Amino acid sequence: MTSELTHRQPALAEIVATLDVERIDDEHFLATQLDNPQHHIVGGHIAGQALMAAARTAPGRVPHSMHAYYVRAGDARRPVDLHVEVARDGGTLSTRQVTARQDGQILLEVLSSFSADVDAPSYQQSMPDVPDPESLAPSQQQLSDYAGELGGYWVQPHPFDQRYIDPPPRLALELPEPSPRIRLWWKPSEPVSADPALHSALLTYLSGTKMVETAVTMRRATVASAFNALIDHALWFQRPVELSDWVLSDQFSPSGVAGRGLATSTMYNRAGQLVCVATQELYFGRGKEQRR
Repeated sequence: MTSELTHRQPALAEIVATLDVERIDDEHFLATQLDNPQHHIVGGHIAGQALMAAARTAPGRVPHSMHAYYVRAGDARRPVDLHVEVARDGGTLSTRQVTARQDGQILLEVLSSFSADVDAPSYQQSMPDVPDPESLAPSQQQLSDYAGELGGYWVQPHPFDQRYIDPPPRLALELPEPSPRIRLWWKPSEPVSADPALHSALLTYLSGTKMVETAVTMRRATVASAFNALIDHALWFQRPVELSDWVLSDQFSPSGVAGRGLATSTMYNRAGQLVCVATQELYFGRGKEQRR
């Protein structure tokens, strides 16, 4: 697993295009996957696709929560069928259940909820005091000393611009003790359309691929060197995220036990407003079997 092809990051345009799932009828969608040499379906990507499909059935409402269970692995060379069940449409909240299938087998089950705008008092915890993203080096620059590893994996173009406040996982390997906390600023590497559902789906994708770094780091590894698979994934969207500017992701792994790792992320926009709280659990495998 050391070739450039093995570790190529998808382009932002590829992610955006595949998140725009094809609508077959009122409740059925077809989701093209992002293929890779292992042909593994990316957990954050298919969860984002499920959220996009559900959002298309709840016009005029924005997602406020999503809970996903990853049931089995799929084949990224072929599309996935998404079935959206309209569980409820209330005066304020709409609930959707999304089932992702391939060859008739369930890959993913998602419950998502959407809300109309409500005028009500609000409160939140304060954003951590961190450096501005412009004062930090891009991740590729931070990792330039490792440009020769994994076919250039650490310095290749990335769909999201990332500015790490704490040492990124590859640098953390050089530290005497790993830290369960990683804070970074991120935003799409190029402008994206102003579709609120797309912005929430991109945040879902990002959380599925970056939060794992905290738990993997605690095992003295990186996502490029260690097997891991998402088991479940939950997000609470506190307000619509606007991806024309930077988002701070304050990530933490509170526990790792029985071959599983728990990771959380609290995300803020540049103005310090809380936009999302996310939690996920990942599986590290059982030695050579790596079965779940």
